[in-house]
Amino acid sequence: QVQLVESGGGSVEAGGSLRLSCLASGYLPGSKCMGWFRQPPGKAREGVATIYPPGNITYYADSVKGRFTISQEDAKNTVYLEMVDLKPEDTAMYYCAADSAPVFCSYAVVTPTTDLGQGTQVTVSS
Repeated sequence: QVQLVESGGGSVEAGGSLRLSCLASGYLPGSKCMGWFRQPPGKAREGVATIYPPGNITYYADSVKGRFTISQEDAKNTVYLEMVDLKPEDTAMYYCAADSAPVFCSYAVVTPTTDLGQGTQVTVSS
């Protein structure tokens, strides 16, 4: 059974930084694509970034390119989302996700086979 546990959320001022972590279990490191999604208050969930083998290929939503960095540490089965220059519009619940579907890996789209964590709240004040 896949389990994804996020941590690292919090409240920061605009321009600040946070690093989210996701500890994964229940599958072999590198056997699935990993990603981060977010759901702002009152809005739909959206894909933020994915990372997948081979060679740790990454995908980023246009809204976070240049500010967010996804990475993974296979030895710890952990995925990170480094966020800098945070903006109030980045305020959302952030979810870690895992899947092997090509559309998830390449475009951060949730599928029926996507596993999602419980989420961690990020709040950015102006």
